[in-house]
Amino acid sequence: MSRYARMLGVILCSLALCSGARATTTATTKKHVAKTTHTSTKAKTTTAHAGKATVHASTHAVATSKTVVSHGRGRGAKTKLAVRRTKYYEHFSASSFADNLTLGDVTEGEDPVVRAAAIEALGNMNGTAVAINPDNGRILAMVNQKLALSRGAEPCSTIKLTVALAALEEGIVRKDTPVNLGGKYHLTMTEALAHSNNAYFETLGRSLGFERVKHYANQFGLGELAGYHIQGEQLGIYPDEELPASLGGVGRMCSFGESVSMTPLQLGALVAAIANGGTLYYLQHPETQMDVAMFEPKVKRTLNIAPLIPEIEDGMQGAVLYGTARSLRANFNQFPVMGKTGTCSNNGTRFGWFGSYADTPSGRIVTVFFLEGGRPTFGPKAAELTGTFYKALWDKSYFIPKVQPVAEAGDVGASE
Repeated sequence: MSRYARMLGVILCSLALCSGARATTTATTKKHVAKTTHTSTKAKTTTAHAGKATVHASTHAVATSKTVVSHGRGRGAKTKLAVRRTKYYEHFSASSFADNLTLGDVTEGEDPVVRAAAIEALGNMNGTAVAINPDNGRILAMVNQKLALSRGAEPCSTIKLTVALAALEEGIVRKDTPVNLGGKYHLTMTEALAHSNNAYFETLGRSLGFERVKHYANQFGLGELAGYHIQGEQLGIYPDEELPASLGGVGRMCSFGESVSMTPLQLGALVAAIANGGTLYYLQHPETQMDVAMFEPKVKRTLNIAPLIPEIEDGMQGAVLYGTARSLRANFNQFPVMGKTGTCSNNGTRFGWFGSYADTPSGRIVTVFFLEGGRPTFGPKAAELTGTFYKALWDKSYFIPKVQPVAEAGDVGASE
């Protein structure tokens, strides 16, 4: 073979090798590109799924905080989304404190010692205090009369008193009847009143039904004026229709008093009827000393609750001894106090109720403390202020029985 032929063969061989190399390189490049594209697509898919998961987690955990925790490092490391729940805090726009609470109060016909004790107990809390003689319906003191005579507010758990009396009157339970609240959980009326158990009273409410619940509430004075010719008194409301089932129905009405509006005077008249054995008096607020001298009790109606009162007294006293009103005993424990707390809120305002009566050496006295405001306002706070009220009266020897003067021969109209 000539030299030129050998050179031509070498050139052709080189061309073939280069072409093969290019083909191999192209194939390898295509394979790499395909792999890269697949990996990229997978990464995009994973990112998209992760994005959806993140959105879902954010939506699901509106009231939660999220923490990402990595276990291990490098290949095979696992990432876990841990959700730590946080407490939900209700926002309140109303203030629990106020100045000039007594501005505009008419006080000449009130008991000055009782009024001073009520003012001392309230301090600067935004609320009202009403003290009543349950044996005749006389209002001894009414601090912050503007609020006391207002249209009222949701009664919260103080509504449980009317439900308890209704269930007892209907023979549904006695004070020691265990009521099944689900599974093996049972509660008696005494325990339920002391601890203000909502499930218990929802159960009683559903057993009674709306019509009977409303009937007894009206009999006990809800839905009508409590006072007799008390200037400025507004009317609380008991609705004619049951709360919709979607909002809790009659059960909710019997545990929180939702859709009901009750005034401090209405609660005072009811507690006074319990304290005196069943006489529902018209409350009267003497405005002058002449009104005091001419005072005559006015009976609205007699309630058939005398046999039922021992059935609820244990629970009302239990509230003070070990239940929701035990804060009262931080300030006072000289004699027995029976009562019922209430706490709830509506449209940014929180309500705190405590209606009670005390067995004192000089007879029974009824008090209602009603507070409006924000977070510092609640039923146990109203109970605490009630203890301060009783302590102030005790310190002034108010409960020492008064010795009536004896009229001598020839005396005419000796004073009492």
